[in-house]
Amino acid sequence: MNLYTRLINKDHPLPPDYVPENLTDIGIPFDAPCGDPKRLLEIRTAHAALMLIQAAQRESLILTGISGYRSYKRQQQLCIGHSNPASSTPYQQISPAPVNPYVALPGTSEHQSGLALDVSCPSIHMELSEKFSETGEGRWLKKNAPLYGFILRYPKNREEITGVPYEPWHIRYVTKPLASWLTITNLTLEEYHNFPARCSPPP
Repeated sequence: MNLYTRLINKDHPLPPDYVPENLTDIGIPFDAPCGDPKRLLEIRTAHAALMLIQAAQRESLILTGISGYRSYKRQQQLCIGHSNPASSTPYQQISPAPVNPYVALPGTSEHQSGLALDVSCPSIHMELSEKFSETGEGRWLKKNAPLYGFILRYPKNREEITGVPYEPWHIRYVTKPLASWLTITNLTLEEYHNFPARCSPPP
């Protein structure tokens, strides 16, 4: 199975001991201190993300990384935290609950793969919220992410297919050919994998 096109969700989880090879902090602008594991990405993904962010910078747009790699253990901690009403949450619009649609169960988060990156911008105070889609950075990202091999993994009005609410801040590296194909066909990664008869592989 191609690492970069791999489907990761509740029906296709990663094993608890899965750690991507070649994790690196390539120097992407991050709202996290040096040494924080969330700054890490799989190396090919990291290079593509750096090119993406630098392209945005050339248009005076400030895309900032919020969360990259996240281990299975860290995802467990987030799930526990989000089920505790006394805990803080990075998603300010979400009420803590035993089952939180914005917090994936351990093994089902794309962040564990090192292929996913959450981004935001200063104009919304680095929040991860739907407001991001209304910013210059959010609009630019939606238009240009496929040029660098990324898709907006959880698009609007596709929640029944992806199983995850709309997240305009979450991008996933799938390579340029597949990112372009999914954009042109308006398919989610689930549809690409689950309905092969309707989907021709990208050239």
